[in-house]
Amino acid sequence: MSIGKVIEISSSSTKSFEDAVREGIKRGTETVNDIRGAWIKEQNVRVENGKIVEYRVNMMVTFIVHDKK
Repeated sequence: MSIGKVIEISSSSTKSFEDAVREGIKRGTETVNDIRGAWIKEQNVRVENGKIVEYRVNMMVTFIVHDKK
């Protein structure tokens, strides 16, 4: 039987929402093993002088918890 766990990751990018998601997952895999999926909880942008300068996402990331051996 598999057990899953969900954590929340926030990430940002100056390029796009998609890039912010990619970067968040990439960074998450550096400390969490066996990430299986994610869903976007929230998206927002930071604006300066009328232009978007940063895309931000909060996502819920699911991973599998493995038995200690």
